[in-house]
Amino acid sequence: MRTAYFDCSSGISGDMTLAAFLDAGLSIAKLRRELKKLKVDEYSLAASKVTRQGIAGTRFKVKLKKSKIKSHRHYPDIVRIIGRSGLDDGVKERALAIFETIARAESRVHATPVEKVHFHEVGAVDSIVDIVGAAIAFEELAIDEVAASPLNLGSGSVQTEHGVLPVPAPATALILEGVPTYSEGAGRELTTPTGAAILKTLAGKFGPQPLMTVKKTGHGAGGAELAGRPNILRLFIGETEGAPGETRLMELQTNIDDMNPQIYPLVSEMLFKAGALDVFITPIQMKKGRPASLLTVLCPPGASGKLEQIIFKNTSTLGIRRLEVSRVCLERGYAQVKTRYGPVQVKIGLLPGGASKSAPEFESVAKAASRHNVPFDAVYREALKAASQGSAKRPHGNKRQ
Repeated sequence: MRTAYFDCSSGISGDMTLAAFLDAGLSIAKLRRELKKLKVDEYSLAASKVTRQGIAGTRFKVKLKKSKIKSHRHYPDIVRIIGRSGLDDGVKERALAIFETIARAESRVHATPVEKVHFHEVGAVDSIVDIVGAAIAFEELAIDEVAASPLNLGSGSVQTEHGVLPVPAPATALILEGVPTYSEGAGRELTTPTGAAILKTLAGKFGPQPLMTVKKTGHGAGGAELAGRPNILRLFIGETEGAPGETRLMELQTNIDDMNPQIYPLVSEMLFKAGALDVFITPIQMKKGRPASLLTVLCPPGASGKLEQIIFKNTSTLGIRRLEVSRVCLERGYAQVKTRYGPVQVKIGLLPGGASKSAPEFESVAKAASRHNVPFDAVYREALKAASQGSAKRPHGNKRQ
């Protein structure tokens, strides 16, 4: 499992995140090419080597073309820019999830609908570049999961569009609900809303560095020198330990005893579309003998924040439990077998030693049975027999899920 671990002892911001990725090997030329797919031309990028308290790192800057900057962009404008771009779907999904995290926090801060939230002037361009750039970096460096230390927020106050605000800024404080934080050192803002949103959305675990074999290290430098500590975001990229085929996942659980059960199928569909690997409902009995439902969602660590937002928004729950779990899966894929009812798709799992086992796919069997007006079981048994006799070729799209 390829893991990115962020040491946030000096906080985190969007530019420090990209700087750390560049320092760890992300190509700035590749970053520029991918960002051009947004069709936003109000900026240029610059990266340089600097030192902070004697530690060398990379400083990343977004240089703005003042004549081209729009006065502000609303959240739906940014969604359209990303959605219509030529970026890969995985990059779009990550970037949109991060922006949604910020927009929902700003909506709460200003008591305004999410669609009315706007990113003012410079902040809009910076946010787009930093967030989409981070999403590109995760894709280019093939990051499977994200973990982070507790976040140092800094202290004092920060100058914003709305005036001088205490640290953490209100949006940052809301974004980091449920995340371990502390305030230490410099009398200035160390964790920005953008940096907070990146980790809140993508990190599956906060705490000490997990057991991992580090392959790359990156130092992302902040803009200012800090007294007593280097203004550096450290990034460690490596392989976490695990058995062959083992993946680390998040399991989200919540008990619900006061919701119309007709809502569950809709919520399940939304969760699957947002990246859940499995969603299921278990009947349980709560205190005072109340019948209830246990909603369980299995997902990659990076998707947990987005899925939690869906659960909170669309169910009556007030709390969600997070459990880190490990899962071992066979390498798997799909193939077609020939039957008298036509081709049928089967799922094939590859066993150690080269053997395999197969299971016909329900939808494919159901369509063949309907076309030929025969029982489902007749098609299923013939497809299973064909697969066991070796008529299925090695599956395409092999992956561990």
